[in-house]
Amino acid sequence: MRQALANELRGVSTSRAETLFKVRGELLERALAATKSYVAGSALLLPAYQRYSGVVWSHLEAETLAPFTRDRILIPSGLYGVTTSSDGIADYRLTMNVSVTSIGKVAAFWKPMVTEVLAQKTSGALLFDLLPNEHRAAIDGGRLAQHCELVTVNFVSHDGKKAAGHAAKAAKGMFARRILDEGTDAVQSFRWGGWSARQKGSTILVKAPKP
Repeated sequence: MRQALANELRGVSTSRAETLFKVRGELLERALAATKSYVAGSALLLPAYQRYSGVVWSHLEAETLAPFTRDRILIPSGLYGVTTSSDGIADYRLTMNVSVTSIGKVAAFWKPMVTEVLAQKTSGALLFDLLPNEHRAAIDGGRLAQHCELVTVNFVSHDGKKAAGHAAKAAKGMFARRILDEGTDAVQSFRWGGWSARQKGSTILVKAPKP
């Protein structure tokens, strides 16, 4: 990935950079500067749980988890393929659903490698998949399920007919924390802000509050 991004940066136009990093203005300048630092090998690294600062992570409160528990959190990444939440990562804006000229779609590029790493790290274990579709595209779920007990968690509207969208991010962080703290016993008893969970086989639906 480092060489592929180095190739992209050579004479990159503003419009191409906007498409690649999905930002404009000051955020684009930051994305370009961060990518140049990564390519040069000079980027400042922070543990992933400190680097990521969105709604999911603020509700997960990973900084209060024991180091062993943080190591159990596996994160597909457009830049790194997959990391634990304790691994050092650079600042970056590369998502799974963009294409890089020399390697194609990022998710497709990482899929064989990410699936293999996850299969090795979770062999014989129980793995909860709370990923959005963008990141699920980088995993061969069928192959992974041959190595571990894979449980897919979907956050849906109250009627269960559609994805819950941005409103689900806080619930996702809270649900992940409960699973990490209490294990599978937390599934059926999960209640938070009107959200509730129901498991059927290898699928868990976390439903939004009634409108």
